[in-house]
Amino acid sequence: MQKLVLLRHGESVWNQENRFTGWTDVDLSPEGFEQASRAGKLLDKHGYNFDAGFTSVLKRSIKTLHFVLEELDHLWIPVTKSWRLNERFYGALQGLNKDETIAKYGEEQVHKWRRDPNEHPPEVTHDDECYPGHDIRYKDLTQREIPVTENLSETMERVLPFWSEVIVKAMRQNQKVIICAHGNSLRALIKYMDLLSDEDVTNLDIPTATPWIYELDEGLNTIRHYYLE
Repeated sequence: MQKLVLLRHGESVWNQENRFTGWTDVDLSPEGFEQASRAGKLLDKHGYNFDAGFTSVLKRSIKTLHFVLEELDHLWIPVTKSWRLNERFYGALQGLNKDETIAKYGEEQVHKWRRDPNEHPPEVTHDDECYPGHDIRYKDLTQREIPVTENLSETMERVLPFWSEVIVKAMRQNQKVIICAHGNSLRALIKYMDLLSDEDVTNLDIPTATPWIYELDEGLNTIRHYYLE
């Protein structure tokens, strides 16, 4: 049996302010830093150690993993960062307060934007400051790879190649792996691993900085999964 640990980043400043974040590179809140440390202590308490870490290129995810590994005294392990593990790109919703957006567009529409795997939020234009093409960390991406909006299905389309080609490869070499990413990139991965329907994944909510453990067989098929307590 092999174990895989999935971890959503700790609370960010915009989580605290109830804003859509997406690819906007906001930092952890003070509570987020505490959550990350607590997650590391919890993993340490249960005897977890890792050979490799994977995270997005966004600081709230990177710093969460750093704090976890610091608690485990594992800062030395290799950590691979990839844009493919980034949060879903929320388009023109990024930076908007969720309650104010509901007041403007209605709760049903905002719920679809947030949860429906096939619903697109409004697009950003290429001259919008939120457009990722202006950010140096995405300079090697093709224009097709740089989103102007994303639904969960498209998030899954970019997550799964990294999962299959990089993370699974490490696990097949018997490396113990932790993935620290975001609510929607993890929802996309869980949808794939657990064969969830669109309806099931719509109702899936992943709390911040709470280790989600997968126990996998030799073929990396799920035996069971659970939150670590």
